[in-house]
Amino acid sequence: MVHPSTHNVFCRNKKLASSGELSQFLESVERRAFKQAIFAVREEESALDIVQDSMLKLAEKYGDRPAQEFPMLFQRILQNTIRDFYRRSKVRSMWTTLLSAFTPDDDEDYDPLETLAADEDAGGTRTPESLLLQAQTLNLIDDEIKKLPARQREAFIMRYWEDMDVAETAAAMGCSEGSVKTHCSRATHTLASALSARGIKL
Repeated sequence: MVHPSTHNVFCRNKKLASSGELSQFLESVERRAFKQAIFAVREEESALDIVQDSMLKLAEKYGDRPAQEFPMLFQRILQNTIRDFYRRSKVRSMWTTLLSAFTPDDDEDYDPLETLAADEDAGGTRTPESLLLQAQTLNLIDDEIKKLPARQREAFIMRYWEDMDVAETAAAMGCSEGSVKTHCSRATHTLASALSARGIKL
């Protein structure tokens, strides 16, 4: 069952709740959207997040549109949000491979992602044990990312979480592409060393 706060968040926002038609549409579509999302991602918490994000995007960007446009707009937003969820999941799953591709002898301007040959089927069939190990490793990576210096953390997240290229990351950070590579390389080295210290062999 969809959490009741999913819809209530919009009712508390006077600007977005000023249109009764928008509020009624969101209430009517919520359960169906949740079923679509949970069928796609098979995880209740993620499905709830997807529905909430989609509803918020519709309200923020298209709340003043004619009511008859809401169904088409919402479906487009919902499907894009689901695809974005899978994209982010794929990027996160590459982190362990990314760190294993790094060696202490690499130059500081080395960017592992540029040379990483990511083949989705290369690993063959994943066992429950390997999936559990990957999930645990990703949780450890999340913890260690929080400890990185701000600029390293910013560069690493943009490149390997937001899936931005070097040029886009450099523009967003206001620095050179070489600096981005250096920040990413140092972050990767730190993360690999931290995981090694915890007994994780990548």
